[in-house]
Amino acid sequence: MNKRRILVVEDDSDISNMLRIYFTGQNYEVQVAQRGGEALEMTRKQLPNLIVLDIMLPDMNGYDVCRDLRQTTRTSHIPILFLTQKDERSDKITGLELGADDYITKPFDIEELKLRVQNSIAAADRQQQINPVSNLPTGRLIEDHLRGLMQSNKPWTYIDMKMNHYDAFSELYGFAAGDDVIRFMALLMNEMLEEYGSSEDFLGHPSADNFVIITHAKEAEKIKQRIAERFDDEVKQHYSFIDRDLGYIMVPDGENGERKAPLMTLSVGSVSTTTHQFSDIREITELAAEDRRRGLSGEAAGPKIPTSW
Repeated sequence: MNKRRILVVEDDSDISNMLRIYFTGQNYEVQVAQRGGEALEMTRKQLPNLIVLDIMLPDMNGYDVCRDLRQTTRTSHIPILFLTQKDERSDKITGLELGADDYITKPFDIEELKLRVQNSIAAADRQQQINPVSNLPTGRLIEDHLRGLMQSNKPWTYIDMKMNHYDAFSELYGFAAGDDVIRFMALLMNEMLEEYGSSEDFLGHPSADNFVIITHAKEAEKIKQRIAERFDDEVKQHYSFIDRDLGYIMVPDGENGERKAPLMTLSVGSVSTTTHQFSDIREITELAAEDRRRGLSGEAAGPKIPTSW
């Protein structure tokens, strides 16, 4: 089972170390940040399943950290649990108004905190349909985001990506290695949006080998190009030295013994509102998939509209 990731944002080293040791023993992966800016940077690079957030931090208060996370599309779904010495009613209301999922005051009962963490993550999984490996939104959330965008006048580009020969890799190396590739892809997508994207951009994981980016950035073509280049360069690290040297793998094939399978590559396609008008979500996904299958860098064929739309 994949470990759920908790980010503890706490400048008191005694408390943060205690939480790290305790939740690591509860089979969580725990990261610690002592400053708000550090927490924001860590979250954008690798999305946690939950954030335990102190209000009083050296560089910025927890309210500002929470506000930034909630205003950034790809981090807005992460559950936030405020942990603080403040117990005034107004402080709790402020945190909840900013979108915090729960609130616990110091000193706290560690067993109670554990249950609140468990319940917050479980609720997020149920309500938001997050893939437990990539920690990215799946089908329904992707559709909901697209519906909202179709009602707006903001230009955006839908980028569809498929990891070719992922099944063959997982068959040979096993599901744990396959999960490592999925996490690698999620991390790569986050890095690309940090470099070229905007705070409104969206990441999704509709199926095992399929990922999407919905970006408002003008450099959508740059994102497509760089993510494909980096995937092709870096995915080879997940293969053995021998397989990298051969340039292919030999996969078990039942009665036939073995079959040759290529190393993984990434196919990328896209559609954009700058050149298309969409009537429904299925049209968006089908046009992007068609563009991906054709391996073209330009826009997919479809009903054109004036670029001034």
